[in-house]
This record gives sequence, structure tokens and C-alpha cells, in this order.
Amino acid sequence: MAELFADVVGQDRAVAELRAAASKPVHAYLLVGPPGTGKRAAARSFAAALLCPAGGDGTCETCRRVLAGLHPDLIVKERQGARITVDDAREITRVSSRSPVEAHRKVVVLADFHLAADVAPALLKTIEEPPPTTIFVILAELVPAELVTIASRCVTVEFGPLAPERVAGVLEAEGVEPSVAAEAAAGSGGRLDRARLLASDPGFAARRAAWAAVPDRLDGTGTAAAALVDELQAALDAAVEPLRARHAAEREALDERARVSGERGLGRKELDDRHKREERRLRTDELRSGLGTLAGVYRDQLAGPSGRDVAGVAALAAIRDINEALIRNPNEVLQLQALLLKIGPSA
Repeated sequence: MAELFADVVGQDRAVAELRAAASKPVHAYLLVGPPGTGKRAAARSFAAALLCPAGGDGTCETCRRVLAGLHPDLIVKERQGARITVDDAREITRVSSRSPVEAHRKVVVLADFHLAADVAPALLKTIEEPPPTTIFVILAELVPAELVTIASRCVTVEFGPLAPERVAGVLEAEGVEPSVAAEAAAGSGGRLDRARLLASDPGFAARRAAWAAVPDRLDGTGTAAAALVDELQAALDAAVEPLRARHAAEREALDERARVSGERGLGRKELDDRHKREERRLRTDELRSGLGTLAGVYRDQLAGPSGRDVAGVAALAAIRDINEALIRNPNEVLQLQALLLKIGPSA
């Protein structure tokens, strides 16, 4: 499997576990860890190893089609809304019961499974006892209490965040200036995909500086907190704008293909759904990045002799709470306002 898993960086233990599992797989695997740590890339390579008639050397036609997402026996199920719904669960059950098209088995990849807590009972039997020709590869950022039973029916493979030094090293090897690589790595939260995006984003340094200045600009009043939230929201909108421009170009290209072919609505719903997921994910990434910068300010305070230990600990706890709340897609403005009022001014 020389070429499989080549794009999974810094997850040697997880890759070793998946390589070993490919020769004698069980019915379900749970790849769990922070976003952007290589779970999706690992799932593609694992699926190629599972579907390849030669055991998965990464170079045959089957492997190439699986890695490109073009093999009929690789089924990737994405949520259609903010959470995995009952309709999504029914579709997962339906596709898992179908027979393979070409291979001797099929692989069903379930993305964002940490958002399936509401439909856990509906999916338990499907994942616990799929047809013998079906293997589930489940991707989740964490395992909520409602999903512990399903997780216990899977082989769990852990993906951890990368060290900033490792991320910066990869960026430098790809031609990024060392200072830019270090800055992007520090703001990436251990995510290589995020670091690559930040390294090419000219507005990142200014956004990071704005978050770092938040404690010094708070004065304990709701007016100051509201003004800061407005500024941070504007920065979030600006960070998303290039993605929106790309989405607009994709919609125009699709509309042009539909006009030429005469097929109205050709793939429009699927495209719109993907765009919504991508924008939601980018906004969450940006918000997590800013919160990480803010947390760094308070960690630095705790490490110094300033006597702000109690305030720093309380602020870090509040930042941790909002990070956890982001998993449930809360209202950004209300969450930020509550946070800035809670952490208060810098002493």
C-alpha cells in the first residue's frame, strides 16, 4: 500500500491500525478526532484498501477510482442540514442494505457522526448488524453520551491534533515562508488543512491580532462587548467572502451547463447543500481559531507574575464552554456576547 495514506500526516498510529485492519476487517470502524486531522483522507485510503482486489497497493484502477470518489461501492453520506436527521438515517439504512455493484463488499462512510445523537436509536441496529458485504467507516469529532452505545459496536481509531512544529514543518516543505508557516501553524489548532488555508490568507494576521486584543478592549460594559462582537462578526464575514465568491462561480458554471443541456435544476440542490456545509464549516473553523488565539492570551497571563490567576482560569473555562457549544451550531452573536461579558476586562 505504498501510495495509500500518503496524504495523512502525523497520524502514524491510526494509519498502522487501519492498514492492519484492511486484511481482515470487521463491520464498523469509528475514526474520531478533531476536524482537519486527516480522518477523511484516511477513510478514502482505507476504503481503497478494502475494495481493491489486490489488497490495496494504491496504484491500480480500483484504488484510483476510490481515492477520486468515483467507485460505485464507496458511498459517502453527508448530512443535509445542521444535524443528521431521521430522513438521513433512513437513507443510511437503505444504502447499507444494497448489494455491492462491482466489488465483493461496499464501504459506507458516514461524515459528522457526532451530530447524529438525535437519531442514534434508529441507526443502532443498522450499524451493529449490517449485511456481511457492508463495512461502515464512521467519522466523528467526538462521541457524545447518546452515541456511546453505537461507538461500542465499532473499532475506534483515534486521530489527534498535530503539534504546531509538525504543521509548520509541512508548510515550509511546501514552500511557505518560515514566519508565515509558524503563524499559520499557531492558529491552526493542530489542523494541517486549516494551516494551509491560513498560510494563503492575507487577512489572517489581522484577524488574529483583533482576537488577541479583545481582553484589553473590554471594560466590563455590555456596550463594549457588543461593539467587539460586531467587529469579530464582520471579520468572520470577510473571511468567508472568498468562499462565497467561489460558490457563486460554481453556481454560474452549473447554470450554464444546465442551459446548454436543457436539464433544469441539474445538480443544483446537491451543490447548494454542499455550499451550506462548507460555509458553516469555515465559519466554525474561523471562530475556533479566534477563540484559540484568545485562550492563548489568558494562558500567557497564567504563566506570568501578574496575579490574574483566578480571572485567567475562569476565562479559559468560558472559552472551553463556547468551543463545546459550537458542536451544536448555536447562535454565534449570542454566544460571543455572553462570552465577552463573562471573561470581563483585562486587569
